[in-house]
Amino acid sequence: MNDPKLSYFEKEDILHLSISDEKEFDSVEISPDITAELNESGELIGIEILGASTFLRDSILETAQAKLLQLSKKTA
Repeated sequence: MNDPKLSYFEKEDILHLSISDEKEFDSVEISPDITAELNESGELIGIEILGASTFLRDSILETAQAKLLQLSKKTA
């Protein structure tokens, strides 16, 4: 496996994580905006996220809210 590479295509708002330089043989839609890229052996070689800025913003907000809720439960 090669060094992971992260690429962001601002105009299209696509985030691509490549964990191998192998050729993509197949892909699997994990959710409507997230696709896993697979090599010929069915191993994960990359992930593509459409609408990346919204996805990341929402993920970060959800994580922060969960942490804050856990903290507030501890102090209550």
